[in-house]
Amino acid sequence: MTARPGQGGGTVRPLTALAFATATFVALLIFGLGMVSLALGEDVIATSGLGQAPGIVATVFATIAFAIGLWLAVRSHRSAAASEGDSPRLSPSYWGAAWTTAACFLAYVGGLFVGAVTTGADLAAAAAAAGRIATTWFGVVVAAAALVSAWGGIALVRTRASRPRWPWEDEFDE
Repeated sequence: MTARPGQGGGTVRPLTALAFATATFVALLIFGLGMVSLALGEDVIATSGLGQAPGIVATVFATIAFAIGLWLAVRSHRSAAASEGDSPRLSPSYWGAAWTTAACFLAYVGGLFVGAVTTGADLAAAAAAAGRIATTWFGVVVAAAALVSAWGGIALVRTRASRPRWPWEDEFDE
């Protein structure tokens, strides 16, 4: 398969990459937490009486942090040459994935604390639930889902590939 320049190639738009990566993040987060819970035989939130609301709030907070962090990483960058009429785009840095991962992890832990407090848990129980997530495999899942998804979103924007084409597709184009 070959890719010919000038035939529908180019980067994925940042907004499209953001949508795909955010959906991937949520899917990996839910799948990963479920699989770790199954493997360990433990609930994600082991504190009794909290229900599902803290986990939902934590997921919403982490998803918002992911979307904001990734958007800041992939949005269109313009260099100083833009003032001269040229507008070269600078590729987003993969370091954005690291910052997005840190933001998601902190947002998940903080969201779990906020969700636990708003459901009526005392501060000690909310802190214990959030601390357990931060120091167990569940926290690793949150960070890993964010890292993989953010890296993929940045890679979508950085890649300058066109769709794959078989050699016989160009037979009549020459």
